[in-house]
Amino acid sequence: MSELLEYKCPCCGGKIEFNSTEQQMKCPFCESVFELEALQAYDDVLNNQPAESEMNWEEEAGSEWQQGESENLRVYKCQSCGGEVVADETTAASKCPYCENPVIMTGQLSGDLKPDLIIPFKLNKEDAKKSLLQHMEGKPLLPKIFKSQNHIDEIKGVYVPVWLFDADVDAHIQYKTQKHKRWSDQQFNYLEKSVFSVTRAGQIQFENVPVDGSEKMDDTMMEALEPFDMKAAVPFQTAYLSGYMADKYDVDAKTSIARANERIENSTLAEFENTVKGYDEVETEHHNLHLNNGEAKYALFPVWLLNTSWNGQKYTFAMNGQTGKFVGDLPSDKGKAFGIFCAVTIGTTILSYIIGTLMGWI
Repeated sequence: MSELLEYKCPCCGGKIEFNSTEQQMKCPFCESVFELEALQAYDDVLNNQPAESEMNWEEEAGSEWQQGESENLRVYKCQSCGGEVVADETTAASKCPYCENPVIMTGQLSGDLKPDLIIPFKLNKEDAKKSLLQHMEGKPLLPKIFKSQNHIDEIKGVYVPVWLFDADVDAHIQYKTQKHKRWSDQQFNYLEKSVFSVTRAGQIQFENVPVDGSEKMDDTMMEALEPFDMKAAVPFQTAYLSGYMADKYDVDAKTSIARANERIENSTLAEFENTVKGYDEVETEHHNLHLNNGEAKYALFPVWLLNTSWNGQKYTFAMNGQTGKFVGDLPSDKGKAFGIFCAVTIGTTILSYIIGTLMGWI
C-alpha cells in the first residue's frame, strides 16, 4: 500500500490539497497556490535539518597564583551584601563600592584564580565627576535641584571580573521569506505574496565575548558600558591594582556559559539575517549552531562607580574607566512629565482640529 503524502502550507500551516481547476496544490485556508515540485523541495529541506545546536566549552579559565604573587593583596568583605573585594595593602577600604556599607579586612587573598588579563584604568576620579555633570545636561525631566543638591557619597575605581569567551561557530539557518506585489483596479486593491525558502550556512568567529562575573555588579549596567578595547588588555600584574579595588568573582566560568551562548547565538543570527536581502518579510524557521574551539579567559575591566544620594534615595552611576562611556538612571520630575504630556496632548488636539477644518470634517 502506497504512503499518503501530506503537505503543510508554508504560509499558514494548513493542509494543502490538489486543486483540479488550478492544476496546482492549493491551500483551502489562505488560498495560496504552489507548484508540486516546489512543495516537495521545501518539504525535503524541512525534513533534513541538521541535528540540534551544540555549544560546549572548555571551562578552565584563569591560572593559579604563583608563590609570593598575592602577598601584598588584602581581601575586604562587606558586612551587608557579603561581597568581597581585593586591594593592595596600601589601599584604605572603608566602604563597599556597591552598597556603601562598611567593609572589614579578612586577610590575605587565597584560593581564587589569578586573572589572565587586565585592562588598566585610563581615566581618573576627576574624569568620573565631570562625566556625571555632563550626564545630567540636556535632561528636561530632571528635577532642577537634583544637580545642586545631589551629593556624591563615594567614587571608587573597581576592576570588575569578566569571563571572556572565544569560539568558532558553524551555522546553518533556514528562513521563510516573502516578496509582495501590489496593484489595483477600479474595484479592488490586490496583494500577491510569493513565498521562498532561503538557506544560509557558514562560519563566524568570536573573540572576547564578555560576561560579567560579579553578582553585585548589575549585568545590564555592565553590558551598557561596552565596548572595552581589548587591544589595550595586558597580562595581569598585581601592580595594576595599586590605588584600586578588584571585585572577586562570585559567578564562575561554568555558570557564565549560558549568557555567553545567548550573546553568541543572538549575534550569529543577526549577522546571517543581514545577508538575506531583497525580501519584504524574513522569518527564521530553523537554526543550527555548532561551537568549536570554545575557550574562556579571566579578565578584569576598569569601572568607576559613583554612589550618590538625593531626597532620601540612592543613585548609582558607572563609567567605563577606559573609554569614558557613562551610564546610570536619573530621577524624573513628575510635574514636568505631566506638563509635557498635557502640552503634547493639547497640541495634537489643536492639530487634529485644524486638519479636520481644512478637510471639511468639522
